[in-house]
Amino acid sequence: MTAEPVPDWLRPPPEGWTAEYLDSLPSDGPRFEMIDGALIMMSPQSAFHDRVMRRLANALEDQIPEGTGVHTDMTVKLGRRQRPEPDVLVYRPQQEDPELRRTYYLPEEVLLVVEIVSPESEERDRDTKRIKYARAGIEFFWLVENESGRPAIHVLELDKATGAYVATGIFRDRLKVDVPFPIDIDVKALVR
Repeated sequence: MTAEPVPDWLRPPPEGWTAEYLDSLPSDGPRFEMIDGALIMMSPQSAFHDRVMRRLANALEDQIPEGTGVHTDMTVKLGRRQRPEPDVLVYRPQQEDPELRRTYYLPEEVLLVVEIVSPESEERDRDTKRIKYARAGIEFFWLVENESGRPAIHVLELDKATGAYVATGIFRDRLKVDVPFPIDIDVKALVR
């Protein structure tokens, strides 16, 4: 049995991969995010992950203030070799994009990032991304854990004194917060 050759687009350039490289990948290929200059292929999502992501994005979209948006499957350019893709992000764009060609947002445009923990990505979601989002100054970070088929949303806020996230609550039934804007979500309904 002969192994298939590695496609040219998957061979790193001499200077290594940079955040801009993601935009040159084939649109019909797998989805990637970039962490520390490494391409991370996005794995298939579980039913829990997909359902919570879609319903949470919809719930947030119903409550966002004017001039704010919600995305799934969109990266955040944190630096030259950092372009993670949160499961959900809430943003306030600094410049208009009437043709909707953007492929990423900058940290200063992002109000909230949400990661839904999967077995394949648990270390990246809980540790690596959490640190990188905090260093980039993204003020709000939610981590959604699967507790026997029910979501538990860990809400964290950036402590400007330490530059790290601090937990402000864990929500299993109803999530009600005032920042980054008033939000009220029936957490149990995210999987019904």
